Amino acid sequence: MTEAVVWLIAGLVLLGVEVLTGTFVLVMLGGAALAAAAVAGIGDTPTMVNVSVFAVVSVALLVGVRPALRRRLHVELDSGGHNPVGVTGLVIERVHRDGGQIKIDGELWSARSLEHERVFEPGERVTVMQLSGVTAVVSAEL
Repeated sequence: MTEAVVWLIAGLVLLGVEVLTGTFVLVMLGGAALAAAAVAGIGDTPTMVNVSVFAVVSVALLVGVRPALRRRLHVELDSGGHNPVGVTGLVIERVHRDGGQIKIDGELWSARSLEHERVFEPGERVTVMQLSGVTAVVSAEL
């Protein structure tokens, strides 16, 4: 097996494993391995040249491309400026430790009880104590 094929296989494996991690590190290393495979495939280049190409391209991709790619693909949830913590809501669907539903200012929110043993029935008023993702964690009305 030629050195170019080894670099090619290494690059493809790194790209494949990147699909499982999603960190954008292995894809950069995979790209560098593919660049080294290209250089090795051009002619009879010394191994140190191929390793140097791999190292230089890896650093360039990790420092130059990865931060820009992460910024571009980073998705933030837009809360619309509406933070319901401290707000009182009305229980619409029974709220317990595993879930339920409340209404706050006309909007329906998934909710769960802060105290695991506490259950809130429809019609009761509750206060949002914190958010857990997009679920309101509620307690008895203050």
